[in-house]
Amino acid sequence: MEANYNAAEDDRKPLIELSHISKTYVNAAGSFTALKDINLNFYESEFVGVIGKSGSGKSTLVNMITGIDRPTGGKVLVGGLDIHAMKESDQARWRGLNLGVVFQFFQLLPMLTLLENVLLPMDFCNKYEPDSRVERGMELLALVGLEKEAHKLPGSVSGGQQQSAAIARAMANDPPIIVADEPTGNLDAKTADSVYEKFDSLTGEGRTIIMITHDPEIESRLSRTVLISDGEVIDPVLAHTLSWLPHPVLRELGPSLERRSVSGGEPLDMTGVLSNQLVFIEHGQVSLSARGSSNHKKVTLLSPGDYFSGSGILNDATLQDITVRPQNNALTIATLPWNRVTEALSGQSDLIEKMRAQLHGKMSGKEINDKQEEGMIQ
Repeated sequence: MEANYNAAEDDRKPLIELSHISKTYVNAAGSFTALKDINLNFYESEFVGVIGKSGSGKSTLVNMITGIDRPTGGKVLVGGLDIHAMKESDQARWRGLNLGVVFQFFQLLPMLTLLENVLLPMDFCNKYEPDSRVERGMELLALVGLEKEAHKLPGSVSGGQQQSAAIARAMANDPPIIVADEPTGNLDAKTADSVYEKFDSLTGEGRTIIMITHDPEIESRLSRTVLISDGEVIDPVLAHTLSWLPHPVLRELGPSLERRSVSGGEPLDMTGVLSNQLVFIEHGQVSLSARGSSNHKKVTLLSPGDYFSGSGILNDATLQDITVRPQNNALTIATLPWNRVTEALSGQSDLIEKMRAQLHGKMSGKEINDKQEEGMIQ
């Protein structure tokens, strides 16, 4: 499966752009910086998970996107509009028309029926004619399987049904963006799965969904993930490929990554600078061949989410004469100097050896002859 960070080099126009976003809270006890120079884009029809531990800054990040909170520095553009430059009254109406929000604890008004809860955003924004709103509300409830429960109060239906009603309410004004804050945190696994299926359907219709979660197990359902740690976005290549490293190490290594595109055809020079670099595949594929200890050639295909290195890092006589050849004309790699890795992991030799072992495993393909290699790399 291709790695879930494929928006990193996306050439589409972003639907949401966060540029140098910072947020510092000041109170009597002092100041606390929740977000630190965040640069991030979201695109149409994406289902993006914002993942992080409690206190990492993920909720603050989403509050910047929804306009619920204002950044200390930087800009948030949604559809090219600077949402924090608007008056509060204009921002509230903009939010009602362009954003649907799904909360962990549903936030349905208990004295209103499910249908009446769904109608509220329509009444507030006046997007639909009054005599058409009930019909639309019933259509939305039918979409989430609640048409028979429309006239019940929230307290008389299950938690999963309340969350489904909250999703219907979020779609009331047909917004292009839906933000969900831990929407399955209080649901059982089966009900949570049905919520994810509804989100999958919505992205298929062209909506963008941004979901806050602390659960990395749902990564396979997402277009990609954004990992937040201590107010910073961890580089997606590192977050996906080296997820087993401590977050402080990943944050330290991120600025040292260098990305570049590589033309297809000619092999990479693994004897020069790259001999002492970790090389991460961001887009495209490469074939990697090396001579094993028995002098037999080993070849493997590497894809996004894989990484390799030159023999200078491996410190291993069983892999020599390493040749890496791009498989197409759309190869993007990110490189990381090995000395930066060893500095960041100073005193943690077990993690360094784990990385070497992982490299050896990825780069040790099956033994083949030269004719077989030709067939693999054509």
